[in-house]
Amino acid sequence: MAELTWNELIEFCRQQDGKLMMMTKELYIVFSEPTNGLAPIMENIDEHLAYQTKLHNDGVMFAAGPVAGGGGSEYLGDGVFVYHADSLEQAVQIAESDPMHIAGARRFRVLPWLLNEGDLRV
Repeated sequence: MAELTWNELIEFCRQQDGKLMMMTKELYIVFSEPTNGLAPIMENIDEHLAYQTKLHNDGVMFAAGPVAGGGGSEYLGDGVFVYHADSLEQAVQIAESDPMHIAGARRFRVLPWLLNEGDLRV
């Protein structure tokens, strides 16, 4: 099969409605990693958490949290965030506005993610 564009994949998933359980909900995953160890992360944690809370209250935050390093035995400062956004550009702007990224304590990358299967149990 030839390559698919992202939009073609989204359309294919939408066409599966009724055949397969596909939510076809486009979200954006932000992978955030330390630039200079854990100390700068901890120096900016209060502002970062306040920003995360605002995103939650505004309905932008789908999920977020720290990621274990060292094979699951330690915290090295990494985090993952999943945003509701209208576009990749908007998701990048949201990530750029995170005080952790503004301060340079972390760098980030944003990828579109299509939530298809699963359920939400918390």
